[in-house]
Amino acid sequence: MNDRLPNRLELIGITKRFPGVLANDNVSFAVKPGEIHALLGENGAGKSTLVKMIYGIMQPDAGDILWNNQEITVANPKAARKLGIGMVFQHFSLFDALTVLENIALGMDAKIPQRELEVKIRAVMQQYGLLLDPRRTVATLSVGERQRIEIVRALLLDPKLLIMDEPTSVLTPQEVEQLFVVLRKLASEGCSILYISHKLHEIKALCDTATILRGGKLVDTCDPKEETSRSMAEKMIGAGLKEIKKPANTLLGRPKFIVDRLTTRPDGAVGIGIAEVSFTVHVGEIFGIAGVAGNGQNALLDALSGEITVRRGEAIRLDEAPIGAVGPTERRRHGLSAVPEERNGHAAVPEFALYDNSVLTARDRMKMVRSGLLRRGVAKTYTDKVIAEFAVKAQGPNATAGSLSGGNLQKYIMGREILQNPSVLVVSQPTWGVDAGAAAAIHQALVDLAAEGSAIVLISQDLDELLSLCNTLAVINEGRLSRPMNIEDVSIEEIGLLMGGVHGESAEMAPTVVPPTTIVAPTPMAPEAEPAHAH
Repeated sequence: MNDRLPNRLELIGITKRFPGVLANDNVSFAVKPGEIHALLGENGAGKSTLVKMIYGIMQPDAGDILWNNQEITVANPKAARKLGIGMVFQHFSLFDALTVLENIALGMDAKIPQRELEVKIRAVMQQYGLLLDPRRTVATLSVGERQRIEIVRALLLDPKLLIMDEPTSVLTPQEVEQLFVVLRKLASEGCSILYISHKLHEIKALCDTATILRGGKLVDTCDPKEETSRSMAEKMIGAGLKEIKKPANTLLGRPKFIVDRLTTRPDGAVGIGIAEVSFTVHVGEIFGIAGVAGNGQNALLDALSGEITVRRGEAIRLDEAPIGAVGPTERRRHGLSAVPEERNGHAAVPEFALYDNSVLTARDRMKMVRSGLLRRGVAKTYTDKVIAEFAVKAQGPNATAGSLSGGNLQKYIMGREILQNPSVLVVSQPTWGVDAGAAAAIHQALVDLAAEGSAIVLISQDLDELLSLCNTLAVINEGRLSRPMNIEDVSIEEIGLLMGGVHGESAEMAPTVVPPTTIVAPTPMAPEAEPAHAH
């Protein structure tokens, strides 16, 4: 990248308002040709709004957008693509029943004969090492392979600026490295890249410049290679970041939570069940489960929490009590708490007050019901405690769950379960959508809970989170669980291969195969899942 080159893209005083929210407040920065430029900020900092204006999805209320030093108006995404601006969204827009070729054709502005388009696709794939058969059906592809479709679709337009929104959130470490190779090659050819990610170690490894937003305002533009991940996180949140204090020389206690050959049916035609899953969590242990999204994590959470029950009660044991055949209410009476991935509608009822949501899961352990009558005072006092200890921004216990931001609702839900001091806590994506400061507080609360003698099962797509918190780690892939690994012996390369599994790497992209003994293969047996008991 040459600093003397004219700017490819320049934003001057960009401002965007929504009712009650100033999403972008006088934001100015520039991107050079061939530059990989990071856009950083916590959820709600204004990143998505900004790139939507660059891509023509919405218009700024004030300020100017300059393209090659010429002031422009980007009327819509088609106009953006005509200029040479491409975007790869975090959530893919693909049809599973169609082929790679058909999906790409649907996303093209100009109609190109299929044979000619296939030649162009193969040429782009060959040029950038994005190896994929254009005639494969999307339903047969891994998440990483699906992302390649979106990238190829953008590259066919010969972009001068490529916007990437959280591109590695569902990729294995190996797929991340492959993506970085593609992006570096694009940059070397003069394409500018605007890269949004919350993974700060990736920003340091990949990006030339980082623009940091906080509360809609630009707070810094820096060279990420001269920063630490911690210093960038502190700029994003505007405060110091507390280090997690883990007890020294942790000695794990007796087996507390035992899962033995747990198997469930797939949920619907496109769902995935779990097969012969076995593991043991000891007193004081945080047992981590890594995996690319969609590999059975939700089915596992449902089975462990009691939303799905199985005929064989001994498939799940808590303090030797068989609980596999009983529903969520009975499991909670045994001391198990659970936090699902989906906040709204699953972990909390948006229309209910926070104290009513507390009653839903804490009524027995926190004695919120007496003689069949709700003790509202007890429920509100407990909810006040959750709000205070987890710094939840809410108008008291009477506020509805739906009135909270996503990050604050997540803090409330985590606090509601942790403060019950459960014997076993099963949690999926504990820090999804919360800022770095709140994530650190949740992480500390989990470490403290384990130190007090709870057994914790932590399901997460964030490898950094798992590696910093867990004593033991396993990987879920297509509903199967790998052997447990001591966190001190874990190899990132092996985790990546296990996360990819057979379906996660195409033959061309991953010549290395995982030894068959690494993954515990399921043995044929009748699925034992039954409908969930009434809560």
